[in-house]
Amino acid sequence: MDTIPAYERDPYLTTLETRVLRAGEEQGRPFTILEDTILYPEGGGQPSDRGMLRGVAVLDVQKLEGEIRHYLASPLVEGPASLELDWVRRFDHMQQHTGQHLLTAVAQDQFGWGTTAFHLGATVCDIELDAAAISPAEMERLEAAVAAEIRAHREVSTRRVSPEAYGQEAVRSRGLPEGHTGDIRLVQIAGVDLNTCGGTHLRHTGEIEALKLLGTESIRGGTRLFYVAGGRVRARFGAHETRNAALRALLGAPDEELVPALQTRLDQLLAAERRVRKLEEDLAEVQAAALAARPEALVEAHAGGRDMAFLQKVARQVLAANPAKAVFLTADAGGLGLFLLSAGEASALDVPTLGRAVAAVLGAKGGGSGRNFQGKAPDLAARVEALACLRASEG
Repeated sequence: MDTIPAYERDPYLTTLETRVLRAGEEQGRPFTILEDTILYPEGGGQPSDRGMLRGVAVLDVQKLEGEIRHYLASPLVEGPASLELDWVRRFDHMQQHTGQHLLTAVAQDQFGWGTTAFHLGATVCDIELDAAAISPAEMERLEAAVAAEIRAHREVSTRRVSPEAYGQEAVRSRGLPEGHTGDIRLVQIAGVDLNTCGGTHLRHTGEIEALKLLGTESIRGGTRLFYVAGGRVRARFGAHETRNAALRALLGAPDEELVPALQTRLDQLLAAERRVRKLEEDLAEVQAAALAARPEALVEAHAGGRDMAFLQKVARQVLAANPAKAVFLTADAGGLGLFLLSAGEASALDVPTLGRAVAAVLGAKGGGSGRNFQGKAPDLAARVEALACLRASEG
């Protein structure tokens, strides 16, 4: 491979005729070493490129021990090979990464906030700033300042300098990879920024198209600032419009009234849930009173569409009213059969033993100890048999 790989010589190159110099395998993953490559290996906060090598998908690209490994969907042998770049992914990364350089420079120069970290995510990017907090007004000013530099269509260029010349450059950041030797690559945004970076970038800031700040969160005494750039801004806006259209149809309200309309619906839902809980409590009390009044030592009932909490509530009230009783309660909810076996303090029922027996009859999974045993079954088809098992124990 040339000293400078093709992805650095021309980040806009999308195809390359190269050679597979060596093929290998790492932890079950086949990889190749190429004579030259247009695929960027992961590094500097930028994910690796994707593409096709001789018709085989390149799933990952990593730089290890001075060589660039292309991890493949299936093995390849040595020899000539055509390499194709996933340009959509690459251009997106170039927009996000160049946007980060511009955002970092403006944040430092106009607000005094230094960037300590950068992450290019699959949908959202972020930088970490040494600012204790960033107000909404400051975010608006920062975003407007970045937009002005995008409109300025400033040239973005790269060059390599010797370590000696590097010391004379007005570089914003002097962070280099541990153990770095040889020339140092600089990325410059004309009139705005000069920085060390090995990533792929656009030709000018106008290609960023737009950069939108999304929000912040506190982290390690600083602030993480989230953003999207380029095509992600349009995609995000399109998704918001689609979502708003659906909400307008559901809530019968224009955009500016969606939040109040949704809040009204939520308030109504909460009020309805409170009424349902009160009705369930009343129902549990009525059902518990009816069961406690029955003469049998073991009483049973089925509550269709109820959950385990309802069964537990009924059982507690029955046994509080008559500690000599035992209860066998079932319900079907969410496509499952629920059962609960409980006994009062004065009941002689062996709940753990009989609970396991009932679970076996129902094909259920469950557990418990002492006075309670509960479980879930695929269905309650064998409920009659389970009840017969309990009745037999009384005799």
